[in-house]
Amino acid sequence: MTAEANSATQRFSNQPSGLRHFDTEENSRTDRSPGLSPLLTVLLSVTCALAVANVYFAQPLLDSMAQSLGVAPSMIGVVVTATQVGYALGLLFIVPLGDLVNRKRLVLTQVLLSAVALAAVGAAQQWLALLAAMIMMGLLAVVVQVLVAYAAVLATPSQRGQAVGTVTSGVVLGILLARFTSGLIADLAGWRAVYFVSSGLMLTLAAVFWKVVPAAVSPRNQHAYPALIRSLFKLFMTEPVLRIRGLLALLIFAAFSVLWTAMVLPLSAPPLSLSHTAIGMFGLAGVAGALAARGAGRWADQGLGQRVTGLSLVLLTLSWLPITFAETSLIALVCGVVLLDFAVQAVHVTNQSLIFAARPDTQSRMVGAYMIFYSVGSALGAAAATQIYALWGWMAVSLLGALISATALVLWFFTRSATVTGVTSPTPLTPPAAAWSEWQHRNR
Repeated sequence: MTAEANSATQRFSNQPSGLRHFDTEENSRTDRSPGLSPLLTVLLSVTCALAVANVYFAQPLLDSMAQSLGVAPSMIGVVVTATQVGYALGLLFIVPLGDLVNRKRLVLTQVLLSAVALAAVGAAQQWLALLAAMIMMGLLAVVVQVLVAYAAVLATPSQRGQAVGTVTSGVVLGILLARFTSGLIADLAGWRAVYFVSSGLMLTLAAVFWKVVPAAVSPRNQHAYPALIRSLFKLFMTEPVLRIRGLLALLIFAAFSVLWTAMVLPLSAPPLSLSHTAIGMFGLAGVAGALAARGAGRWADQGLGQRVTGLSLVLLTLSWLPITFAETSLIALVCGVVLLDFAVQAVHVTNQSLIFAARPDTQSRMVGAYMIFYSVGSALGAAAATQIYALWGWMAVSLLGALISATALVLWFFTRSATVTGVTSPTPLTPPAAAWSEWQHRNR
């Protein structure tokens, strides 16, 4: 961002309380703030990577879980859906607490309870018990979004997009490495060992976080929790950027989930019959997506968010062409995975950068509201993918993913001018807020 951006941000932060419903750590920062240090950025990124991995451990293990618990292959995708249901509930009821309570205590509580939920997943002997533990695990995994919002609050306006991109890169690495490590551990000790090991790691992470991270300043927020949740729904109604970017997130992560949920089924079946480790290694092919995430944040800071979104959605749609040949060419599958992960993460980081810039005073609630779309898309994609594969095979799964991706591209095309001009805003803005909105829209 330019000096003009910093000035606009400061003017917005100094508006009377009538224009801003909640006070957060953003209020207490000044222009002299050093922002987010490189060391703390790395720590937040690593914490996000370890926490988000819990959500994705199951994808290479679905076949083993189905056999272990006697579940039909067409139904095993519900495991991923249950996790995402829990994640959506956490986004709605836990993430907004970042604008109300001390973030360090909130993070520590979530990490400790995650260790308990992971142990419950590993010990589950019944199908319903597994689903309940998965829902609880997803509910607590939203600690990732608390940390992303924390990074955005600590960063200066000029480094916010880059900071979000860097922390999100940790999230992407956690997602991709989760598949590889879970496959490796499962081949050595079974799928249950994956969750027991992760439980121990989360306990270790809690100790490190408590020791290293400085005490956080509690938000100066006098509003009650019900009012905080109501304000989350108000953001859906009053922020056009949130609605449009949220819908894009729903679609791109539905496509993402279609690939990664169903891919294990043809790869583990004859004639390929790949091991858990081999299937998990396809996640390493998506490291390009992690590298793209940080760059997308910088591009958004430079006002190129719309251009990045459009080009990335074109790549996302085209990525399904090589993915279609997964059963006959693993090289083609690798190429498709690289393109898909690159595109999804570039759009994801751009989305977050733009919604954070739109409302710097509501970081936690904005990311929570946005990620609800992500969770819904991931859940729908997972449930649909295994059903489609059971009925019509991999070609139909690829067609489903391509249609979802093309829909996202069409949505962006018809809303790109609306988010620039602000004509989608449903409510009139007071003059200072209108000036802020106009500046933001000009620079996207």
